Amino acid sequence: MTATDRAVLLDHLRVYAELGVTGVSRDPDWRRRGGVVVAAAPAPDRPGNGECLAALRAHIGDCTRCKLHRMGRRQVVFGVGNPDAALMFVGEAPGADEDLQGEPFVGRAGQLLTRIIEGGLGLRRSDVYIANVIKCRPPGNRNPEPDEVATCEPFLVEQIDTIRPRVIVALGSFAAHALLKTDAPISRLRGRVFDYRGGSRLIPTFHPAFLLRSPEKKREVWEDIKKVRALLAEPD
Repeated sequence: MTATDRAVLLDHLRVYAELGVTGVSRDPDWRRRGGVVVAAAPAPDRPGNGECLAALRAHIGDCTRCKLHRMGRRQVVFGVGNPDAALMFVGEAPGADEDLQGEPFVGRAGQLLTRIIEGGLGLRRSDVYIANVIKCRPPGNRNPEPDEVATCEPFLVEQIDTIRPRVIVALGSFAAHALLKTDAPISRLRGRVFDYRGGSRLIPTFHPAFLLRSPEKKREVWEDIKKVRALLAEPD
């Protein structure tokens, strides 16, 4: 050890002495025998998920990034629910009721989704987070077009990365295709469990609006919801 090394070591020991440390041990079990533990400095405050989502919503603003703002939409429909949710539902696009109220899934399909959440999962709607692939209503409730999906997709991904849900349910083919980057039909995708973005499990199922037209498919959705419930029950 050089003189410089010794001087540095002595300086360290003086600092520890001033903190109340009375000795140094090479025994890894020393802490269990009453050694002095110096508390780490508290981590700096970080914004919570709710604040991050609010900042993202502010960044989106009264969006004019795609053509939908010129095609009769009233407002951006961002998302709603628990910013720390373990479960997130992703649909296709706002409809007329959603465009009017500014909240996803509030029409007839939304009422059915609420019954699925409450009756099938035993949760409150406020326990989960609900969003859509695109944030503005397409005219006449037509299907979203590729450029509209591409423009809005980064905002959805940011919502997912902020919330970090354990389980994501993709409602319908457009949500499943956007999230999984596939064009496979929803009938082949539904009920399967996919890993998503390194931390979430994703289950596609039929959209509630489709169930209103085809109520015989509710049994298949119920099977999907049972898988969601089992995933949520798994230990962290």
